[in-house]
Amino acid sequence: MGKTLFDKVWDAHVVTEVAGGNQVLYIDRHLIHEVTSPQAFNGLRRRGLPLFRRDRIVATADHNVPTKDQDKPIAEPLSRKQVSMLTENCEAFGVELYGLGHPYQGIVHVIGPELGITRPGITMVCGDSHTSTHGAFGAVAFGIGTSQVEQVMATQCLLLTKPKKMRISVEGTLQAGVTAKDVILYVISRLGTGGGTGYFVEYAGSAIRSLSMEGRMTVCNMSIEMGARGGLIAPDQTTFDYLEGREFSPKGADWEAAVDYWKSLPSDEDAVFDVEHTFRAEDIMPMVTYGTNPGMGMGVTESIPEENAIHNAASVQKAMKYMGLTAGKPLQDMPIDYVFIGSCTNSRIEDLRAVSQMVAGQKVADNVTAIVVPGSQQVARQAIAEGLDKTLMAAGFEFRGAGCSACLGMNEDKVPAGKYCVSTSNRNFEGRQGPGARTILASPLTAAAAAITGKVTDVREMLQLNIEH
Repeated sequence: MGKTLFDKVWDAHVVTEVAGGNQVLYIDRHLIHEVTSPQAFNGLRRRGLPLFRRDRIVATADHNVPTKDQDKPIAEPLSRKQVSMLTENCEAFGVELYGLGHPYQGIVHVIGPELGITRPGITMVCGDSHTSTHGAFGAVAFGIGTSQVEQVMATQCLLLTKPKKMRISVEGTLQAGVTAKDVILYVISRLGTGGGTGYFVEYAGSAIRSLSMEGRMTVCNMSIEMGARGGLIAPDQTTFDYLEGREFSPKGADWEAAVDYWKSLPSDEDAVFDVEHTFRAEDIMPMVTYGTNPGMGMGVTESIPEENAIHNAASVQKAMKYMGLTAGKPLQDMPIDYVFIGSCTNSRIEDLRAVSQMVAGQKVADNVTAIVVPGSQQVARQAIAEGLDKTLMAAGFEFRGAGCSACLGMNEDKVPAGKYCVSTSNRNFEGRQGPGARTILASPLTAAAAAITGKVTDVREMLQLNIEH
């Protein structure tokens, strides 16, 4: 029997089997940030342990960093303390840190791929659930808890139970205005936030293969939102073209050898998955969420369901109370207050280019506060070099420094209570963007359209207008 991509990578990293069905898995790359690392470093100190392989660890500050005045001391006390602790710990243990002011600083799941640290065929972990992003390259990448961060620091291994395997195929051609973000929101709306629990998901099919690496990262990023342990996509020429020439990608003969190995990784034709799902790309329209988890999603022209196969009436009613909405009514044309374009889901240069093109020559609606937050300093520099910042600011967007920003209420960029924010981030939980904030998840194109019109908008209408003019 053939092997899946997941099997090939996972099995190659098993150090030993442990009684009871567990395995010791070797970890190739460990990314850390300021939120989940302090306790792990303190644990090493208490036990008198060194880092086992500090050359396999890369640190950056992202969750707590301000996105304005990054050259000044952090004003918010808790954020300042966490970022300072990361700096002190990295100095004490000799860990490479891309902190504020470093040209490589940024969201951990953005800098890994753009620097060539993320590669096909490796195992990769971080104390952050959206580590699944890196699976877009054919890596087995997943988030871990703080105690596991310490385990990897001390041993470069983890004790784990191997997940089951799921394949989700999306076949066909996406409509104009439908993006990778819409694809994954659609999938989660059909399978629910528990649909992937216990599984590692491989995304396949012609629509997935047609995506850029940025799009593939968006899809894999949100695997965790349907309960999956992680998501991954088979490496192909798109992958190789993206990685070639990156700062830490292999060079010369090493590059050729690496590509030869990477070409062996895709799932064998006779590989067997525990569960398979197939969706038609043509069925997917621009998506928005209406509730308080990413599974509460629908097409932008549809009405909020009173209940469905995934969410019962009670859960919808609870979400409606928090969101201030009414089941059975549409979201289209509803006024909004904020637009946030950023996060590890949608803050790469491709996202910023798409938004800039959408809003060029137009103005953000008077009732909307709109911010764009690049995912890294490299993305910010590239956007400035291409003049995207000028286009965005001319339209009325704020163009900020790199960081996680308004994806989560852990820094200064919070959405006020009761306000509606169309957000390109990955979670719409109660209070996720700040106490009482109401989040509508969407693609960068849909978010850009909302910023200009001041309301939830079917971006396909704006694209048609642009074509006609």
